[in-house]
This record gives sequence, C-alpha cells and structure tokens, in this order.
Amino acid sequence: MPELIRFGVSIERKLLQRFDKWIGRHDWANRSEAIRDLIRDRLVEESWMKEKGEVVATLTYVYDHHVTDLQGRLTRLQHDREGVVLSTMHVHLGHHDCLEVLVLKGPPRKIQKLSDHILGSRGVKHGGLVRSIPKSGV
Repeated sequence: MPELIRFGVSIERKLLQRFDKWIGRHDWANRSEAIRDLIRDRLVEESWMKEKGEVVATLTYVYDHHVTDLQGRLTRLQHDREGVVLSTMHVHLGHHDCLEVLVLKGPPRKIQKLSDHILGSRGVKHGGLVRSIPKSGV
C-alpha cells in the first residue's frame, strides 16, 4: 500500500456541510476517500488528451429516435471510426427516447472527435463522455 500523507484543508463551514452530505449520498467511507477519488478523476480528465497510446472511455447519450435519420447517422458515425467502438448497448426508454452506451478504445483525439460529433447531433438530448486511462498511475 502506498504511503499516506496527512495535510490540512481550510474550507468554509457551509461548503463542508454540503460536501459531507454529498459524501453520505455517495457512500464514501470518509472525507479522505472522497477527496482522493475527486483528485484522481480530475487528474485523469486533465491528462487523458495528452496520452500517446490508447485510452478508453464510455459515451452515454439519450436521443429521440423519431428525428429523421438520426439512428442512421449515429450508426454511420460509429462505423466510420472502425476499431474505436468496441461495444454498444441500446435501451428503449419510451416511445421517443433511446439510450445508448458506447465502449470506446483508441487514440484520445479520435474518441473525443466521435463524442463531439455524436453529442452535437440534432436529436441527441443529453450525454457525456467518461474518460479513463488503462494502467493509469493516478
């Protein structure tokens, strides 16, 4: 186990109270574990685009499948990035809405570009890219 170092943090009382409630809702064991996870997330976010090799990510988005040819355009975007999309999951949420989750692996710029194209497509209501670096020391 790596060496742990203690350090002090000054924080406004109300902000700390909100943080403690947030920690409780997310079932972290304590403040230290929550802060470590937040720091790791930020460091991965920051270094992800700078990676030289392959990175991984998941892209999750909700879209209206009644928008003309949206499903076809989304499928073409995925097929145009052959080798980047490892897997997809498609979920019917209701009469109009579908959710898709893509598991992606490849150069960060290719993944980011695919994500931007999909999330920027007319009919895509909401989404997000979760980045990760295999074998990250973070």
